[in-house]
Amino acid sequence: MSVRTATTSGAVAALLGGCVLLPAAQAQASGAQDSPVVYAHRGASAYAPENTLAAVDAADDLGIAWVENDVQRTKDGVLVVVHDTTLSRTTDAEEVFPGRAPWAVKDFTAAEIAELDAGSWFGAGFAGARVPTLSQYLDRVERNRQKLLLEIKSPQTYPGIEREILRVLRQEGWLDRGHVKHRLVIQSFGAESVKNVHVLRPDVVTGFLGTPAVADLPSYAAFTDQINPSHTTLSAGYVAAVQKLKGAHGKPLRVNTWTVNDAAKAAQVAGFGVDGIITDKPDTVRDATR
Repeated sequence: MSVRTATTSGAVAALLGGCVLLPAAQAQASGAQDSPVVYAHRGASAYAPENTLAAVDAADDLGIAWVENDVQRTKDGVLVVVHDTTLSRTTDAEEVFPGRAPWAVKDFTAAEIAELDAGSWFGAGFAGARVPTLSQYLDRVERNRQKLLLEIKSPQTYPGIEREILRVLRQEGWLDRGHVKHRLVIQSFGAESVKNVHVLRPDVVTGFLGTPAVADLPSYAAFTDQINPSHTTLSAGYVAAVQKLKGAHGKPLRVNTWTVNDAAKAAQVAGFGVDGIITDKPDTVRDATR
């Protein structure tokens, strides 16, 4: 497990109420990642600022093997991990760069984004946390021996981003057989973006975010391995309809639903037969479904 700073560890421990925590690798070895698989949404984002390295570490501390993130591109072509297409909600961009409204990610250079505080909005204990580049994020996930569900955010805003993401993944060692087979999924709300990934790297597991009509599912199965819908659109019948089909790699389509943060809902969707649950509170979901 990676070395934590004293500030971050203290803040996470306080938020978690002092419970005993388990590294992801140890959790996997003990069988704690049974189906449904639990995915830490933007890291363990109930306990640390979303999409930061602290959120990756918080998930690791909880023993969660899979983390989910969002990838966008800066003005000068650097891939960064941030959810919103604007920087105002989760950083101090408005203070540091007044007059740059709407503070869109695509309008700032990587160096400018690196100046921003991406932790103080969440809590004083995370002051100074930064928006990580994709390379930095991959390094932390690798160090923690975790797995990655990578979302291509707003792909229509960033033409060609799929090829660039794959380039960085390759540079960081994430496109070898071990990572591709066991530790990486790329997903998007953009069907064309998912198709592009599949064409460029047919071996990579992909997911489509949304709830296509049952009649349309066979066309999605041609280029994706997962159908990942909001829990608000889900039923046992829909899950069964998805799982009857085989995806792009010849295996039954999987269903990972989002974003489930309470025990009752987690138990309900687990009862529907979902393969995975994406959540801000991975410990709550894990406990409710084991």
